[in-house]
Amino acid sequence: MRRYDRRDLGLLLLRLGTGGVLAAHGTQKLFGWFGGHGIEGTGQFMESVGYAPGKASATAAGLAETGGGTLLALGLATPAAGAAAAGAMAGAAAVHTPNGFFNQGGGYEYAASLGLTAAGLAVTGPGRLSLDHALGHAVNRGWMIPAAFAATAAGTALIVGARNRRLRKAKEGEQDPLFEEEYME
Repeated sequence: MRRYDRRDLGLLLLRLGTGGVLAAHGTQKLFGWFGGHGIEGTGQFMESVGYAPGKASATAAGLAETGGGTLLALGLATPAAGAAAAGAMAGAAAVHTPNGFFNQGGGYEYAASLGLTAAGLAVTGPGRLSLDHALGHAVNRGWMIPAAFAATAAGTALIVGARNRRLRKAKEGEQDPLFEEEYME
């Protein structure tokens, strides 16, 4: 097997695995598949963690994950697909950041791994075992990489920034106790 054949097979495996996981996550949000909560339940959750309006946020996240993941798996429009998936995972990581890095403690490890893999695929390209290659890379041009990441970064920054402002404003009215109460027995 030539070196390029191994690279293409490796990219196919990365695309299928990452894209499949992202698409499954997205269908949980959109349709309630695989034990998900659908738009209604996910929308309520999104609202509870500061993404408002919740239903619109759930729809956007679900579409970015399902669409980006499916396109990554197919190797179609790879720059846009990878950027969209990375943006969705940046939004997810923002929710989990207060819990630290590791997933076992509710941290952002999993979202970061998926997002970085999607971003890496967007930059590297899908390889020859892809629809992009079969279609002559019509939707996988070099200029599309910075354009897709710029658009995604701007959108993600606005959405996550608005969420952070909402959370700070909600917390302003709360006051931490001055003293910890200790009970003696």
